[in-house]
Amino acid sequence: MPRPLIHVACFALLLGGYTRAQDLTLTARVTLERKDPKANHPLRAENVVLWLTPDLASRQADPTLAQPHPRLVQLNKSFQPHIVAVPVGSVVEFPNHDPFFHNVFSLFEGKRFDLGLYEAGTTRDVRFDRPGVSFIFCNIHPQMSAVVLALNTTLYGISDRRGEVIIPKVPAGRYTVHFWYEAGLPETLKALTREVTVSENNSTLGVFHLIADDVPQPHKNKYGRDYDTPTPAQSPAYDQP
Repeated sequence: MPRPLIHVACFALLLGGYTRAQDLTLTARVTLERKDPKANHPLRAENVVLWLTPDLASRQADPTLAQPHPRLVQLNKSFQPHIVAVPVGSVVEFPNHDPFFHNVFSLFEGKRFDLGLYEAGTTRDVRFDRPGVSFIFCNIHPQMSAVVLALNTTLYGISDRRGEVIIPKVPAGRYTVHFWYEAGLPETLKALTREVTVSENNSTLGVFHLIADDVPQPHKNKYGRDYDTPTPAQSPAYDQP
């Protein structure tokens, strides 16, 4: 497999130790390219997660900067948003805003859990107490999927549809830049890691070019079996568990 192309622009990195200058808001931009140009699946520059881990000499970010209790809302038979990043130890809320039951579960890597059936207007919580990637599904609706990344840092951002990434409140110092993308293979993403120096004279990490080389595959239900095919007589509201 050829290595992905990486173009990093606007890197004005200053060497030396950190200073206790005002924390910075860093920006970056991500562009995506298909490995297979004939593929017709949607490809947008959104939902690429970029995070920074400081070296031992750098000042740590304030852990209170993390968003309290982020939410993965179940609405219109989908999770909103699709990608959530949190520091390890965070609690994520799973409110059901649909007029029928859901059964949220994750049995892959990161955090393994099964919230069981719960009705409209109710919420379940999950604490993500170990680093890793958790793929989230619903045991009733196979089209529903989301991802929670639990990170050992509070310094992270997720790209928008234009590929823009913002990481606020970054102390000056030396960091390693990491990436995660749902359509990227682990070895490809690992190859993108870079060491950078953040200073008061630098507010951009530049442009990163990623190759999308993996297409999400259909998943099984929480019992490891294919999902049942709904019948015309089955109520779409699932008003009974």
